Amino acid sequence: MLEQIQLLLLNIIIIVLMFFVMEVFSVLQHKYIMHGFLWSIHRDHHFYTGKKYQKNDLFSYSAAAVAIILLVTGFFSGFDLKFSIGLGMTVYGVGYFIFHDGVFHHRYGIKYKPKGRFIKRILNAHAMHHQKSNKPYTGVSFGFFIVSKKYDVQ
Repeated sequence: MLEQIQLLLLNIIIIVLMFFVMEVFSVLQHKYIMHGFLWSIHRDHHFYTGKKYQKNDLFSYSAAAVAIILLVTGFFSGFDLKFSIGLGMTVYGVGYFIFHDGVFHHRYGIKYKPKGRFIKRILNAHAMHHQKSNKPYTGVSFGFFIVSKKYDVQ
């Protein structure tokens, strides 16, 4: 019984840790790849095209594919470490899908006026990113869930 509880706690820690690992990965990918040599794919995210889907969505699809592979292979391996890593990636992806695409960009008809300081900070930082990051190798605030307090809204 104690061994099962320890294993459950380890998996929960891995899931939470993967959320933070994904944020760090996303910052690095966003700053150096999306605003770097793959700007041609990311560019349509910064300039409204009116299209339902953007070339930029390929970044999310590729991360989702990795998470799905980890979930499936982890499932068939008896819910091993791969499953917990894939689940952590999925939790991050769902949060990103809801807050970034839904709440900030209104891509799915979500109407939400933030009341909390933390959510206001996230949305303000992303608004600054879109205002000041509209060409390759430039920009501010590349993270999404972990942002500086300098973006607090008074």
